[in-house]
Parts: sequence; C-alpha cells; structure tokens
Amino acid sequence: MKRREFLVKGVSAGLAAGLLAKHANVLASGNSLNLSKDTYDLVAVMGGEPDVMFDRAIAAMGGIGKYVKKGMRVVVKPNIGWDKTPEYAANTNPLLVKRIVEHCFQAGAKEVLVFDNTCDQWQRCYTNSGIEKAVKDAGGKLIPGNSEGYYHPVNIAAGKRLKQTKEHEAILESDVFINVPVLKSHGGATLTIAMKNMMGIVWDRGYWHRNDLHQCIADFASYRKPTLNIIDAYRVMKQNGPKGVSLSDVVTMKSLIISEDIVAADAAAAKLFGLNPENVDYIKIAAQMGIGNMNLEKLNIGRIKV
Repeated sequence: MKRREFLVKGVSAGLAAGLLAKHANVLASGNSLNLSKDTYDLVAVMGGEPDVMFDRAIAAMGGIGKYVKKGMRVVVKPNIGWDKTPEYAANTNPLLVKRIVEHCFQAGAKEVLVFDNTCDQWQRCYTNSGIEKAVKDAGGKLIPGNSEGYYHPVNIAAGKRLKQTKEHEAILESDVFINVPVLKSHGGATLTIAMKNMMGIVWDRGYWHRNDLHQCIADFASYRKPTLNIIDAYRVMKQNGPKGVSLSDVVTMKSLIISEDIVAADAAAAKLFGLNPENVDYIKIAAQMGIGNMNLEKLNIGRIKV
C-alpha cells in the first residue's frame, strides 16, 4: 500500500470512529433497508457508494415517505457552486443527488427541482459537476439561480446581523426542502456544511461576508430550516476549500450524515472532518440561538457500516 493511500485510509477510519459517540446506537449491516424501528436524531453511514449509503440512511430515518408525500413539490439543494468535476469534491456527489431525486419520485413527488446560486458560471457548474446529467436521468428538473429576479425579500425575525435577505422563489414555493451539502474546508467559514450551503439559496451573499459571516449563517438558519439535511462526505476536500486546487486536497471518506436537525448535522460533520464543533463559530452560535443541538452525546445516533 502506498504511503498516501495508507494515510488517507487511516485518517478516514479514525475520523469516522470519532464521530460516533460512545452512547450512539449501532445498526448492524444487512440487506434489508428497514433497519430500525427506533427514531434517530441523526444517522451516520460509512463504507459504501453514495447512493447505497443514502438508501440505508433514509431507511433508518423512517423512509423518504416520512418527508415527501404524493403530489408534493420538492426542492433539492446540492452544492453546485464550482466549475469542477466530481473527483475534486468541490460540489455534492452527483450519484447521491440522483438517488435522492429518485426516492422523492418514488414517494409520489409531483416535481423535483434542483438548483444553486453558483459562484462560477452556472451552466458550466451544472454540467461539469455531473449534477445536470444526474438530475435529468432521475427525472428531475434543474432550474437557474443566476438572476436576482428569482429571489424575493424575506425577514429574519431572530437575526442579529442578518435581518432581511432575498430567497429563491423555488424554496419559498416548495413543500419539501432537502439540503445536500458536501463537507469541505472553507477559508472564511472554516467548513462548508449544511448551514453554509444555504448561502446558495439567497441572492446577496456579499452582505454576509461583510457583516460577520458566522453570525449571518446562524441568523439565516434560524429562519430557514430544511426538511432534511443530507451531508455528502464521500470525498472530502481537506484544504484549499471551497474550490480546491488539486486532487491532493481530497481524501476519500465514504461517509454520509443525515438529520432533520441542521446544527446536529453540522456538528457531526465537523467531528468527522476532525474538528471540534465548538471551534466552528457558526455551529456554536446556532446552538446558542437554540436553532438545534450540537451536543451529540444527547442525541440518539444510528451508525450503519455498509
């Protein structure tokens, strides 16, 4: 085994083990998707391909039918911010996005829309990320997020620095909002995870960067709580995020985290990355604001190894 392969595998195994606290519930691997009758606050899966891990995770959470009902309009929001191919881990894994869309239609969704307010040129991001093809193959529809006309004013009642912003109309008109970030490093926010990913559903992100980025991330999370948060940690950009420089920035962790609680999801992902959630300011601030629970030992966590 090459030295780099050994280091990557060792880091991935160690971080994944660290995520799952000693009080976590352990789900045995098996063929059935109906793995548990318990109600989990969060489920962590490791060791499989993105689509397989999602199958197992959503089953443990009670099935997609718990969230998506017949005739509903669903919006899936991956990270599609960068003109990068999937191996760079700058965007959400397209295989995961495809499988989520398929599950939504299986549950009877009327339509499934996918978009991001991208950083690089949006059409190139959609195509080169692999997400455009994945969504179309699953029967979903990609919509643009590149024009201010798509966004409408909303008030952030509990916001301390962010009192108002403009949110994409697709989210405002949706029945179900599924937030699907990729876990990666970020120069300004420390990590990009679930709360940070929601910067892609608003128009003026520059205001956030100029006015205490961490507080604004938490402020918006107090207003917009996704129906479900699914964190892609199959490939993880460990440095030089959010866009990345080379493949040497990326490690393969083959992990996935799912939770209704956006703060818990981000806290678990931070631990998986190798950081204390207390050291990611927006996670700590959001917990202090009562948006969610960052104390993983207080949660009922399911672990699945594929």
